[in-house]
Amino acid sequence: MVGYRYRVCKGRVGKQVRVGHYFLMIAFCLSLLALLFIDVIESWVTCLGMSRPEGPQGAVLTQSIQPTRSEEFLLMPSSHVCQRAKPYLVTLVASSPANKKARHAIRDTWGGEVQVRGHRVMTLFMVGQPSDPVLGKELIEESKEHGDLIQGRFTDNYANLTMKTLAMLGWARRFCPQARFLAKVDDDVMFNPSALLQHLDLSYKTSEDELVDLYLGRVHMQVAPDHNPHSKHFISKSTYTGTFFPDYCSGTAYVLSRPAVLKVSLAAATMTLTRPLLPEDVLVGICAHRAGIIPTHSPLFSGGPAVPYGRCCYQTMVSVHHTKPADMLHYWTEVHSTAPCSWLGVRTSLGVCKVRALLGRLLGKSL
Repeated sequence: MVGYRYRVCKGRVGKQVRVGHYFLMIAFCLSLLALLFIDVIESWVTCLGMSRPEGPQGAVLTQSIQPTRSEEFLLMPSSHVCQRAKPYLVTLVASSPANKKARHAIRDTWGGEVQVRGHRVMTLFMVGQPSDPVLGKELIEESKEHGDLIQGRFTDNYANLTMKTLAMLGWARRFCPQARFLAKVDDDVMFNPSALLQHLDLSYKTSEDELVDLYLGRVHMQVAPDHNPHSKHFISKSTYTGTFFPDYCSGTAYVLSRPAVLKVSLAAATMTLTRPLLPEDVLVGICAHRAGIIPTHSPLFSGGPAVPYGRCCYQTMVSVHHTKPADMLHYWTEVHSTAPCSWLGVRTSLGVCKVRALLGRLLGKSL
């Protein structure tokens, strides 16, 4: 009798162990799939959480818009620069006058590329007026040497970042209407034109007459205005009365198609700007919302926590935020001095980078 009970218990324990093994194997397989397709999962979750425009949109597009004149810019390349280069993609980099090292690093890496995947690309820098006259003279010399600076007639400071973006949109609309796509990028971002054009060709390849209203980047959702008067992101209740901003792309890097540039610019021209100004990425999101353009999320854009370096991961990412000039030079050289990664290498590296970035954000430190 005792032996019978022992065999029964042993059999039950064995079955439980085997079931446990099966569950572990299933959990491992699911975890591996989640790691390999973490970008797909991120896109799906983001799409589920995004809001949709309510009510009629696009009425603002019936308004007229004042033409942008070259006199509005203290420094700029030739007004015919885009007519001559005929860029498929023009990237405008928001830069501070003092960030000369960042501009040099960009010129020596991704900003120096002019032909990518069979398309002509061009990179220019947008700055404002520095308070230091010495910096102003240095900008003039830098402009003469490189011919890639655009300087608006506004004081360059944090509070005027929105003015800088509006100047970018106005310049692109007036002087570079030929470009199919405009990328707005910060100067602490490692940008990857090749990865962007590959993504655009795979997902948004259309004929010249069928170009869609694309507003692409890392989408922020359900962001509430900061009403703390001591915060640098302070927004008064009279400036914005809504509970949440419309969904918008992170200002670190986003892409607008040609028709989207026109519609967002037109919507911005009809808005009354008050002080303090709305954050530039929020304002672009509001203008896109008024024009009936829904932002498109891409997990290949980083707009929050820094993405830790991984060679195959950086070959795939379109933008990586919080990149120092020296790191940008090092990463770019290493990524482009080796053969392209395999499909499995890319998927694994991208998943690991994403998980490390998420854990770093949760723990408050880089991993």
